[in-house]
Amino acid sequence: MQTTLIGLTVIAIVVIYLVVIYNRLVALRNQFKNGFAQIDVQLQRRHDLIPNLVESARAYLTHERETLTRVTEARNQAVNAQKDAAGDPADSGKIQRLGGAESLLNKALANFYAVAENYPDLKANETVQQLMEELSSTENRVAFARQAYNDGVMVYNTYREQFPNNILAGLAAFKPCSQLELDSPEARVAPRVSFSAP
Repeated sequence: MQTTLIGLTVIAIVVIYLVVIYNRLVALRNQFKNGFAQIDVQLQRRHDLIPNLVESARAYLTHERETLTRVTEARNQAVNAQKDAAGDPADSGKIQRLGGAESLLNKALANFYAVAENYPDLKANETVQQLMEELSSTENRVAFARQAYNDGVMVYNTYREQFPNNILAGLAAFKPCSQLELDSPEARVAPRVSFSAP
């Protein structure tokens, strides 16, 4: 009788432990998915601003059609990747494709900004200035949301890889998730330092 009671207690403890692990995995997965939802909102805002910026700049950049075309094409690829990733933010391949598409968009926008520097009338246009400021503000929000998402993914991946969590995670199909990595052209440019007297 006592042996049966001990056996039932051990089984109950193991089942409760497995339920706790499973529920924690679900909570962590939902947490990083919520983090992605915040990125999704900001990316949508960013993608909505870009056509307005391109259209406002079109009159000034008559000789720079290729630059505007690159921005538009990169934006369209980023929108498609965003929609795909939003459908399943736990899919590492979709997150990596989104990161690649957003990196291409960052490069196209950096090129646009560099070209815009050569057009004082464009830089002085109030609508263009406002759109560029809104875009910059949105990019900062994307960075904050991406950091929260990446932190959530790291916690989830770490928890699912720990023993014995990894056994249950494998049986219950909790797959690893990728962080959203974006290449920023500005981050790769070495800062210029001048020691000359003013």
